[in-house]
Amino acid sequence: MYCSRKLKAAAGGALVIILAGCGGEKAAPKKAESRPAVAVSLAKAQEETVPEVYEATGTVKARVSSVLSARVMGYVREIRVEAGDSVKAGQVVAVLDAKEIETGLRQAEAGRAEARSAMPEVNNAIAAAQAQMELAEATYKRMKSLLDQKSITAQEFDEVAARLRMAQANVAMARAKRAQLEQKIRQADEAVAQAGVMKGYTEVAAPFAGTVIERKAEPGMLAAPGMPLVVVEQAGGYRLEAAVEENRLGRVKRGMAVEVKLDAAEAPIEARIEEIVPAMDAGSRSFTAKIGLRGGLLRSGMFGRARIPMGEKKALMVPASALVRMGQVEKVFVAEGGVARLRLVTAGAARGSAVEILSGLSSGEQVVAPVPASLQDGSKLEVRP
Repeated sequence: MYCSRKLKAAAGGALVIILAGCGGEKAAPKKAESRPAVAVSLAKAQEETVPEVYEATGTVKARVSSVLSARVMGYVREIRVEAGDSVKAGQVVAVLDAKEIETGLRQAEAGRAEARSAMPEVNNAIAAAQAQMELAEATYKRMKSLLDQKSITAQEFDEVAARLRMAQANVAMARAKRAQLEQKIRQADEAVAQAGVMKGYTEVAAPFAGTVIERKAEPGMLAAPGMPLVVVEQAGGYRLEAAVEENRLGRVKRGMAVEVKLDAAEAPIEARIEEIVPAMDAGSRSFTAKIGLRGGLLRSGMFGRARIPMGEKKALMVPASALVRMGQVEKVFVAEGGVARLRLVTAGAARGSAVEILSGLSSGEQVVAPVPASLQDGSKLEVRP
């Protein structure tokens, strides 16, 4: 028989082949082992009316910042502060060495002293001229009476009158010299004052109380007018300058209460919008909202987020425990016919114990919440209350 010959030929081989033509029975397939159902609780995704909040990012900046610069030419003699130091209003932070200005001040003071020293001589000259004029006036009156009595000649009277006019001219000349000297003294005073102002520019002082955030010069450097030396920020005045999309312009108002979250601060800061810059940034198509901040741990350059209320909206919400995050991937398990089906979603803002689902889920669908560690896509579900 053909089948018998085939079986004998295969007896010494490594494989045993069972042929269907031999009339043998087929091997029954092995049943797949079924996984046990996972006990879960379900929650329904449903729409709720929630506050609409817009999040704008920005940078903390000082309300008032001043770059203290040199106003005269001179070498930097000393810088008295370091970055991070606190300064008081009027505190000297830098000193310049300007010998020319000091020399000019001494010259102006010397010129003023010389002018003032000439004043006694001028006053004496006025007094002498005044005495001569008074004598000439008295003589003139006596000679006028004698002329009326025909006791002197007209020639003699004319000589007395001429001496009177000469005395009056001498008084006027002496007074003019004093006026010139007074003007010279005033000019000398102005020169001294100007030189004193220029000398004052050699000391650079803080215009307000604040914090030094940058030191831009070192001793020995030649400072020209306008050269930055120190940057100071006013204490206690900081704002978050946040970029807001232009389509929000009509809904963001000055005076609105907002919540600011800084990466460097644990708790959010309650604040208000103080200023809205009317000009738009052409590159980002956004405008700047300046939000006043109060607090101790504030520094320029900090990154912050401002949560700006925009009214209310409808949002699809699920329990936060239903959301599973794996890196940048967000997913939930949806109950479909008693089986867990993995669904990728896009989550929005968390609101208490719930989280907003932006896409990937429909209202009314049931999700597993919380998600057991053993739950997988395709797992059978045993729903428990």
